[in-house]
Amino acid sequence: MESEITERIIGAAIEVHRHLGPGLLESVYDECLGDEFSQRGLQFQRQLAAVLYKGIKLDCGYRIDLLVEDAVVVEIKSMEALLPVHCAQLLTYLKICQKRIGLLINFNVPILINGLKRIANNYQDPTPRLSVSASKNPPPLKRNLS
Repeated sequence: MESEITERIIGAAIEVHRHLGPGLLESVYDECLGDEFSQRGLQFQRQLAAVLYKGIKLDCGYRIDLLVEDAVVVEIKSMEALLPVHCAQLLTYLKICQKRIGLLINFNVPILINGLKRIANNYQDPTPRLSVSASKNPPPLKRNLS
């Protein structure tokens, strides 16, 4: 399912890049990509608060650019080059909202395929982060007595 969604997202991003080219602000690509998603029948949410601390959603100014089909996190960039910190940011967003797949899309490249990174979250948090009322007792820690 996620593979099909990422293919559709990438197709939409290529279409936006084909029409606009590189060099614009992230906000322009965000708006156009949202329009392209709507035309293609993809459900999405924009600018979701991205910081959960001890089960409480905090509005600290960090936002997930797009969440598509409640499955794939899309982070939009328009920079000279993607840096490791951008991958770390996306991975953190994936962990916080408990999603497996994210796409980092840098529109500031001549050929969009060179600005794409797919990130997988293999981290499994034993406690749900999105439910404040869910409180399970964690299993006792095993101690190594040797």
